[in-house]
This record gives sequence, C-alpha cells and structure tokens, in this order.
Amino acid sequence: MAAPAAPERIAAVVRGELLDGVHPVGTRFREEDLAERFDVGRHTVRSALRLLADRGLLHHERHRGAVVAPLSRARIDEIFDYRKVLELGALRMALARGADLTPVRTEVERLEALAERTPRPSWRKLTEVHGAIHRAIVAAAGNEHVLDSYHRCQDEIRLLLAFVRPDFDATTMAAIHRRLLVKLSLGGTAATDALTEDIDHTGRAALLTALRRAEESAHRLGR
Repeated sequence: MAAPAAPERIAAVVRGELLDGVHPVGTRFREEDLAERFDVGRHTVRSALRLLADRGLLHHERHRGAVVAPLSRARIDEIFDYRKVLELGALRMALARGADLTPVRTEVERLEALAERTPRPSWRKLTEVHGAIHRAIVAAAGNEHVLDSYHRCQDEIRLLLAFVRPDFDATTMAAIHRRLLVKLSLGGTAATDALTEDIDHTGRAALLTALRRAEESAHRLGR
C-alpha cells in the first residue's frame, strides 16, 4: 500500500490532535507554522487544512485562515438535528426490515471492555468506540447513501464531544449505551424514544451545559 500523500499525512496528525482536544476553541492554524513543523511547503499545508475543513473540524475565516470554530447553540442544534434525522431515520428503516442489531451489541460490548480495561482511555479512543456504536445503528438500515451521509458528519460530532470531556468517562458512557441497547432490542417506540433521549437529553443537553459553563467563565473573566 502506498504511503499517504503529504496533505493527507498532515491532516491525519492534526485531526488526531483535534479529536483529543489538544487545540482549544479559537486556535488559528498558521500556514507558516505548520509548514515549518512538518517540513513542507505552504501549498501542501493549505491542502491539508482544506481536508480538515471539509470534514467539519476547522472553519475557514476570511483574512484569518483556518480556526477551531467556537461552540454555539446554532452549531450544536444544526449538527444534532442532522444527526437525529439520520440516526432515527436509519433506526426506523432497520426496525421495519427486521435488521439484526448484533453489530450494535458488539460495539457496546467493546465500549464496556474498554471501560473495564482502562477507566480513563484517551478521549480519541473513547469517542471512536462511541461513534462505532452509532454508526452500527445507522448501518443496520442497509442503505449506503444514509451511511455515507452519517460518515461525513462523524468527525464533527466527535469534535463537539470534546467539549463534554469533563462530564463523561468510559464507565459512564458504557452504562448509558448498555441501557440504550436494551431499549433498542425491544423495538418499536421504545427503541426510537430511547435513541431520541440519547441524542437530545444526553448528547445535546451535555453540550448546552458545556456552552453555558464556557459563557459564564468568559463573563467572569470579562471577555
């Protein structure tokens, strides 16, 4: 297998750092700094930053370049409304066709094993396994177009979840998703209501709490 091209290699490194929460909101990526760090030309860096922006991990601002976009109510609602449309739609399709949810169970068990083995795994690893659970729900619909749409927003979901890192650990997330799996196995409205609860009252609500904390902290500091 051929080695990845320079832009893809740089994008992969920076992506990992973003998903680990290394770069806080407002961080601006200067092309000259990245060019020096990776020993490449600015054109290569520009291509890498464009790849990250296409995945929703960076936002390009006129005259400022690529930045880690701030958390906002509008951004949270946009991505979680999109997520709810895809996941709930996929779950209804899966239930209607009597799809096997064993892959979802497998991913929940992987999360539980991770929690038992390493109570504080890297945030990147934790969100990777969490994302695999929800991707398995979408995949159960058996519709490649829906799955492809979900795949395109997964990195942005994982980036947003970096804001709730202080509120969740592997054990908590494993317990939440075990309860979700039980309800999914019941089918019908029990399944769809449980997934709605997970998206809106666990994920979205936690992010809105994190946003309020950030706003209150900024207010106290007079920003």
